[in-house]
Amino acid sequence: MLKMLMDPMGGIVLTNDGNAILREITVQHPSAKTMIEIARSQDEEVGDGTTSVVILTGEVLYAAEPFLTIHSIHPLTIIRGYQMALTDILDLVHKKFCIELDPSDEQRIEKVVNRCVGTKLLGVWTDLACRLALGAVKTVLIESNGRKDIDIKYYARVEKIPGGRLEDSQLLDGIMINKDVTHPAMRRLIQNPRIILLDCPLEYKKGESQTSIEIMNETDFAKILMMEEEYVKKICSEIIAFKPDLVISEKGISDLAQHYLQRAGITAIRRVRKTDNNRIARACGATIVNRTEDLKETDVGTGAGLFEIKKIGDEYYTFITKCTNPKACTILLRAPTKDILNEAERNLHDAMCVARNIMLEPKLLLGGGCVEMLLVNDLLEKSNSVPVQYQEAYRAAVNSLLVIPRTLIQNTGAPIIQRLTELRKAIIEGNVSTGINGITGELIDVLKYEIYDPLVVKQQIYKTAIEVF
Repeated sequence: MLKMLMDPMGGIVLTNDGNAILREITVQHPSAKTMIEIARSQDEEVGDGTTSVVILTGEVLYAAEPFLTIHSIHPLTIIRGYQMALTDILDLVHKKFCIELDPSDEQRIEKVVNRCVGTKLLGVWTDLACRLALGAVKTVLIESNGRKDIDIKYYARVEKIPGGRLEDSQLLDGIMINKDVTHPAMRRLIQNPRIILLDCPLEYKKGESQTSIEIMNETDFAKILMMEEEYVKKICSEIIAFKPDLVISEKGISDLAQHYLQRAGITAIRRVRKTDNNRIARACGATIVNRTEDLKETDVGTGAGLFEIKKIGDEYYTFITKCTNPKACTILLRAPTKDILNEAERNLHDAMCVARNIMLEPKLLLGGGCVEMLLVNDLLEKSNSVPVQYQEAYRAAVNSLLVIPRTLIQNTGAPIIQRLTELRKAIIEGNVSTGINGITGELIDVLKYEIYDPLVVKQQIYKTAIEVF
């Protein structure tokens, strides 16, 4: 169920993402501010589980209150009991309850990502969301020295364009930026372009504030202009010598430079953001150069198959696609309204984070509240062996985990106590894969329905919720 919020500027936000909701809420209470920071840190670390971590943290704090107000137990004693519980929880999920996943089993990974976006807006288009998320993660994956690096924040960019349908969204095998060519006579469609990327202006150097020029007669001014023109001609000739088809600069390109480049049949794009230039470099194999005199043949990017300018709506967009081995990509999102676009982007970010987590650490836990009930059963038995002064706090931390299945049942409108009792009975009787159906509230076999949570996400939820206490 999407929540409608009004942000401080008067805009409307439609979302069911825990982090997005808390981000829009203005609070004064220091504990409430801490909860917002918890959701943000969860989102930064693993990208999913923001709602779960806030719910669990609230329950952990609620369970600790009687120890302080009624029993007058010292806070350090409670904290030590909680830390013991956290150590045992992390140990159990890693050694006993986690399921190994084959990273090459794409169908299984797709099902896990599918389940993670099933409760969100994109749940209606799960196949599309999974295809986009997995495709983006595989594109930006870099393996070196046996280590995997997946940077979706900088190299898997989501471009949102209002209009069209969500089904029109696509993953580009290259980069798209909101730019047009600088000169109207320049080419807008180039096959297999040679690309040069610059981090320097193609215009004359402007004097600083302390620069002073003394002009005695009219020929001196003409000489200064001539020097400027010669400088622009020199830097352009250094570029033209490498016969590029496309020049992209993060700085400005003067009218004179545009003239020289256009006469040489070169298309130019200026004032591109640094992040976009880095992504283009990864996609086409070019190297960003800081001075034109430093240009080498190896700096020229030849990995792109197509450069074209398209007009979508009222804006012009540059597409550099059909790259042979792109290590950066763009996801083009379309939707009827900006609200749906923003929520689809948040959902897609969660899906990409889940796919990244599974590829980096291919281990799963049973979902649907199943693993929480298993943990509670095992750890309540173990609590008798904990030092007496920490036992109550230990049990309180363990019982706090039940808030996850309880909230799942509550969201479906089913009787909470009855379902929780049935779930505990099923687990005790040996049906260790029994969980909650998040739509109907009935007990199901989560293995059969393939409802999983990534181990990384669950571990981070438990660690953040208990450590912040």
